[in-house]
Amino acid sequence: MPKIGSHVSFSDKGLLNAAEEAVSYGSSTFMIYTGAPQNTRRKPIEEQYVEEGKAVMDKHAMNEIVVHAPYIINLGSYKDDTYELAVRFLQEEIRRTDYLGVKNIVLHPGAYTDKDTDYGIARIAEGLNEVLAGVKDTDVNIALETMAGKGTEIGRSFEELAEIMEQVEFNNKLTVCLDTCHVHDAGYDIVNDLDGVLRHFDRTVGLEKLAVIHLNDSKNPRGAAKDRHAPLGSGWIGFEAMNNVANHESLQHLPMILETPWIGKEDKTQRPMYEAEIALLSGNLSGRFGGDFLEGVERIAHLMNKRDIHHRDFVVKTWELLKNDAKAKKADGREPLERLYDMLHEEQLFADLSEEQINQRLIVWLAGSDVLKKA
Repeated sequence: MPKIGSHVSFSDKGLLNAAEEAVSYGSSTFMIYTGAPQNTRRKPIEEQYVEEGKAVMDKHAMNEIVVHAPYIINLGSYKDDTYELAVRFLQEEIRRTDYLGVKNIVLHPGAYTDKDTDYGIARIAEGLNEVLAGVKDTDVNIALETMAGKGTEIGRSFEELAEIMEQVEFNNKLTVCLDTCHVHDAGYDIVNDLDGVLRHFDRTVGLEKLAVIHLNDSKNPRGAAKDRHAPLGSGWIGFEAMNNVANHESLQHLPMILETPWIGKEDKTQRPMYEAEIALLSGNLSGRFGGDFLEGVERIAHLMNKRDIHHRDFVVKTWELLKNDAKAKKADGREPLERLYDMLHEEQLFADLSEEQINQRLIVWLAGSDVLKKA
């Protein structure tokens, strides 16, 4: 069974909060930032309820989690102050990660801004050498994340990651985090040729270097270079392809992290669809949610059959409309999940349920009828 969890909060009581939130979703792993990803302010890691968090993890058999480095780290920058901050701050984040006993810290490789790709690759490799030379006493690997290709970011191809790794003296401390949304947006066909993509990765980087998977659907077609995550089944990748990744024999041993967003009106009070997504990918729908929940999904399926709405056709056609028709997008920019929720709301199908609860049932319907047959 795959190890699936989500990005969770590391606030107030640090690791304890994170572990308890992960448990509430039914996770078997999770990912954290050790502080705000947009700034350098950090509480001492020793004060982050680490032992209490580990006790919760032990109780629920979560033996491998992941740390994500802050977004503000850019080892590809030609500006000395930005580069030097990135080196120092990443070293500190690695030490914090090591204190937690975590083996992989995920890093966006960096962006070359006003230079070019060759400069960016060389600069990132230089930075990684400097970083790793200063934290040789830790057991932490840096997992370079596959990127979508927006702007000047490096890592949009497996070849770029391989070039970085070849130039790093301590490359035994480098691993890779494969993000499904990012590789899809970068042009890799994980929907129709997942095995081919993995063979390409193996030839270029090596499957033994793969350490973390980010499981995200995409709001954009393949090759768009956009990097906009979608809940599973509600994007261009679709649930079947995501399920193939999560249950692929070459990947099942890896921690798999959901970073899917909340889509809906009540964004201040509702949670992302992590619980439903984890239950789907783990094959534990009935165990997690019970018969009443599944009956609700059947009611949605009955309504959609009456309206002759097929789950994948509806999702793809909605995204195509929003992509190709500017007037239609301006008049009604609602995403597929929002439109489906509004249909159910108009029908008063679940008048006693919250938006979050209705969306959970929609996420399961978007996975297709075969999932319900197995539940």
